[in-house]
Amino acid sequence: MARPIWTGTLSFGLLNVPVSLMSGERKVDLHFRMLDSRDRKPIRFERVNADTGEEVPWKDIVKAYEYDKGSYVVLEEDDIRSAAPESHETVEVETFVDASQIDPRYYEKPYLLVPGKKAEKGYVLLRETLRSTGKVGIARVVVRTREYLCAVMPNDDALVLMILRYPQELVEPDDYKLPSGKLADYRITSKETAMAEQLIESMAGDWDPSQYHDEFRERLQQVLNKRIKSKGGTTQVEDEPTPREDASTNVVDFMALLQKSLDANKRTPAKKAAARKAPARKTAAKKAPAKKAAKKAARKTPARRKAG
Repeated sequence: MARPIWTGTLSFGLLNVPVSLMSGERKVDLHFRMLDSRDRKPIRFERVNADTGEEVPWKDIVKAYEYDKGSYVVLEEDDIRSAAPESHETVEVETFVDASQIDPRYYEKPYLLVPGKKAEKGYVLLRETLRSTGKVGIARVVVRTREYLCAVMPNDDALVLMILRYPQELVEPDDYKLPSGKLADYRITSKETAMAEQLIESMAGDWDPSQYHDEFRERLQQVLNKRIKSKGGTTQVEDEPTPREDASTNVVDFMALLQKSLDANKRTPAKKAAARKAPARKTAAKKAPAKKAAKKAARKTPARRKAG
C-alpha cells in the first residue's frame, strides 16, 4: 500500500478537511546500473576534490551558490531553514479561479488528496462545488522542504492537487521565431484549409489513455526477461513501510463555517487578507516590547532634526 507524503488539512475559508497527500503518478522507467565491462562489477561514483583528487566524506561537504564564475557563497543549514516555509501540513486555498483560465503549460505534477476518517462530508462538499462552478482552488503546499503553487480540482471521485509552475519557469513563445500573421501570408488556400479540417475530422475519436503504451519499454522489458531467464538472474523486492494512520476529525457545522467564511470575505478581500496574514501575527507579538524599546531610546538619545 502506498505511503502518504504527508497527512494534514485542506483549508478553504474556515473549513478544514483532514487529508493525506498521495502521489498521483507512477514511475515505470527501467533503471540501469553501470558495470565494469571486464568483470561485471558495479561502478561507484565518488565525491572528489577537484584540486587534490581526494575523496571528500559527506560530513565535509557544504552547499554553495556560484554567483560569479569561480566565486561561491556558502550556505549553512540554518540559512536554508530560515528560508523554508513554516507550514508543512496544510493546503490553504487562497482563491478560486475558472479552470479555463489556467494555461496548460502551468500544470506540472499530479497528486491525489485522500480524505481522512470522518472527513468525507467536507471533501465531497468541496469536490462537487468545484465541479458545478467550474472553478479550481489555487493554493500553496510544502512537499518535503520546498513550497509549491498548486491547483485543487475535481476528477471523478477524487480531488486532485496539481503542482503548478511559476511564471518565471515558463519560456515565452516570443523567445523563438514563430510564424505569425494571416493564412494568406503563407499562401494557404481555403481548399487546403477545408481538406485539413476534413482529415482531422476523419481521424477524430474519444480520448482513451488505455490505448496508449510505452512500446519501447515493453520491448526492452521482453529483452531483459529473456536475458534473466538465460542467465538465471534473480530479483529482490523490498517491503514498503507501513503507512501512517489517517487523521480524524470531529463533526462540524458546515453551514456556520461557510457563512462565517462568506462574511469574512465580504469584510476583507481574500488576496489582501492572505498578504497580511503572516506579518499580522508577528506585529501583534512584538508590539509591546517595541513600545518599551522606543521609550528607552527616547530617554537616552536626544532628538535629531529631520533632514530636508
